[in-house]
Amino acid sequence: MGHVPVLLQESIDLLLDAGGSLAGDKLIVDATFGGGGHTRKLLELSSERTVVVAIDRDPAAELRSLSLKQGFGPRFRLLAGNFAELDLLLDEAGIGQIDGLLLDIGLSSFQLDEGGRGFSFRSDGPLDMRMDPTTGSPASAIIQEADCETLVRIFRDFGEEPYALTIARKIIATREQRPLLTTRSLAQLIAEMVPEYKRSRRHPATLVFQALRIVVNDELGALERVLRIGLERLNQGGRMVVISYHSLEDRLVKRFFRDSVKGCICPPRVPICGCGRVSLVKVLNRSGLRPQSAEVERNPRSRSACLRAIERL
Repeated sequence: MGHVPVLLQESIDLLLDAGGSLAGDKLIVDATFGGGGHTRKLLELSSERTVVVAIDRDPAAELRSLSLKQGFGPRFRLLAGNFAELDLLLDEAGIGQIDGLLLDIGLSSFQLDEGGRGFSFRSDGPLDMRMDPTTGSPASAIIQEADCETLVRIFRDFGEEPYALTIARKIIATREQRPLLTTRSLAQLIAEMVPEYKRSRRHPATLVFQALRIVVNDELGALERVLRIGLERLNQGGRMVVISYHSLEDRLVKRFFRDSVKGCICPPRVPICGCGRVSLVKVLNRSGLRPQSAEVERNPRSRSACLRAIERL
């Protein structure tokens, strides 16, 4: 399927002012450009004085951005890089504080549907999984070289895979006979390890592929850094909107937002605050927003999405 932006209207509404448009001179950063759906909607609904800066480390994003460059001219800019380096990217572009930050933490449909990138087990291809294929090591290096203990830790910590030990042992035994270098070879091996009666509608390789992708791209570390930097860069009244797709990401986002809300942490019996801590943000949706059933029906990939948003005080 083609790229379909998730929770599009909900995220745009949160980034827009109460009047329904981004009035005045504003700068919004879409740090996860992907297919450009959120960026395009922001440009269409905002004023002529609003600039949207997109960030993506996938080299293919440049080609996908051409229509926006042609249609919106200087109101749109694309910065090539990892959003974990938000500070550096904005500094190099001559950008200081910003009025909005959007983080859609997930793979774009282009990456999932392109077998050669190795993100999905639904089509065969090299076991790569790098969002920027020019840097770092592919997932196949982990599968071929990591010891059993390391594989178990990766599958459990980053995939919450209940059969982590069984799968790790099978990988070790199999790679001594033949290399596991493709998505299909790994997915088939995992499928053989999961008892039939335990299987749900989800493919049995889903959690292992998730874990490998997170480790290969240091996704949780990158998310922690961009949340911190993004909050520092927000102007007063600026908003940060984050869409996550699995519990590890969502827990990290929720914890960061909760810690940012905290004010004074002095003991209750202390009459005068001595810590000097003040609340930095207000949370705009404490429970998180989930896609409506109609959106899930149109785009099944949206079913696990959760949107959380804060506003800088």
